[in-house]
Amino acid sequence: MASSGTPQGQTEAKPSRAGRDLPAAIVVGLLLAAAVVLSLLYWHWGFVLLVTGMLTLGTIELHDALLKVGMRSAITPIVIGTIGMMAGSYLAATTQGFHNVPWHIVLLGLLGGTILLALVWRMFGGADGYVKDAAASLFTIGYIPVLGSFVSLLLASPQGATKVAIILLCVMGNDTGGYAVGARWGRHPMAPLISPKKTWEGMAGSIALATLVGVLLTVFWLGQPWWVGLVLALSIVLAATCGDLIESLIKRDIGIKDMSSILPGHGGAMDRLDSILVASPIGWLVFYLLVPGA
Repeated sequence: MASSGTPQGQTEAKPSRAGRDLPAAIVVGLLLAAAVVLSLLYWHWGFVLLVTGMLTLGTIELHDALLKVGMRSAITPIVIGTIGMMAGSYLAATTQGFHNVPWHIVLLGLLGGTILLALVWRMFGGADGYVKDAAASLFTIGYIPVLGSFVSLLLASPQGATKVAIILLCVMGNDTGGYAVGARWGRHPMAPLISPKKTWEGMAGSIALATLVGVLLTVFWLGQPWWVGLVLALSIVLAATCGDLIESLIKRDIGIKDMSSILPGHGGAMDRLDSILVASPIGWLVFYLLVPGA
């Protein structure tokens, strides 16, 4: 009898129906959740460092992915800029600016410096492919560290840890509601050319659960009117869905399933950040406009 390749007495680990290693996904998910909760509760700089690390991994993953289509970003300046924008925006916002320079000027300066360094860095590679490589750098900078810096700005605002937690939980509600309803009742594809598994029924589930989470937490954690939570939740659902579709488009264009395999059972860092990256600036804007003193 032919050997199955699995030692006698042992069973081969099987992926879930979603194609993931479910036990590994659960362990990694719990570890990430614990790190987020503990850092938000006890050490905000720890949360900034955690997010910065994830964003840095994301820039490296996107760099490696773009290489497959002949685009080479200036990854070293981008990594430096990512760390600078995350730490600098948080520090500037919490200390009311460096030497009376407001946080938005600090962030703008760090953004401009990162772009300039990336463009100069690539100059030494010659003219061949310069525009394509520069486009890869600017795309990566705008997509990851710029959007990610809003997490730092949120955390540095009044009741910042609570606001960040609400946005993260709304994103989780969006994902969970969409999956639960879509898997059971999904019949009508929402974006078949981008993500065939996304359905309008799943979107309804996302709206329902995210709205419940957003309204309850905004009322009881922030003491704000219910309608603020409603606006926040609906905005987060739209933003998170767009974030998921944006990454799906990138992966489809490049021809990959996951950005990497660095997070067992989850794929890459970008596969965890896609919704949050787009939801964070939208959440920041809602709080800034609707919550006094935000």
